[in-house]
Amino acid sequence: MDILPILTAQETLFPLGLTARVAGLTLILHLVVGLGLGYLLSRKPFPGQTLLDFLVTLPLVFPPIATGFLLLFALGKHAPLGRLFTALTGKTIIFDFWGLVLAAFIAGLPLAVKPIQSAIQGSGSQLMEAAYVLGRSEWNAFLYVVLPNIKKVVAAGVFLAFARSLGEVGVTLMLGGNIEGKTNTLSLAIYNAVFNGEFEKALVLSAFLALVSLTLFFILKRLSAV
Repeated sequence: MDILPILTAQETLFPLGLTARVAGLTLILHLVVGLGLGYLLSRKPFPGQTLLDFLVTLPLVFPPIATGFLLLFALGKHAPLGRLFTALTGKTIIFDFWGLVLAAFIAGLPLAVKPIQSAIQGSGSQLMEAAYVLGRSEWNAFLYVVLPNIKKVVAAGVFLAFARSLGEVGVTLMLGGNIEGKTNTLSLAIYNAVFNGEFEKALVLSAFLALVSLTLFFILKRLSAV
């Protein structure tokens, strides 16, 4: 099996590079937004909290292809949100790099938010109360008391979300369009290889993703042991 020629071919290097860019940006978004939403959903009830919790959890239980279709319907260039994004940025979401980022972000978001939410609702709430007694403000207590104590949970959630985003196909297919040389990520490259009967290429790319997943698994194991 010609592994090296397959991995170094231009038609492979592009989806590899694109996937790395999307995953890197999504990792940052999962960390920032995951912390924010996890904290928000763990605090006292507020109007719309149940709806927000439902929307965050939805990608875990709703078929990805259907999620992608709903986002396509809501964010298309003729949809109000799509027109607003274009007016503000001069760019489009659908069939573009930002559509890929959104797809990866949505797919992995529940895995980043839910562990953080549970951790804060558990021991985190007791730490917050203790910090209040000592005169700390809410944000000060979260940043300097709660966050250091749940850092393993945060890291595990973000890495799980990262791993999920790497393998995303359904939402990515709808929002990105699987355009060769523009929006074909590594997962879509595997899909295309199978569709075209290039099973050796599909096997090599799948093995590469498996190696990345295995590396993430050992990182998570190491984090849990520290």
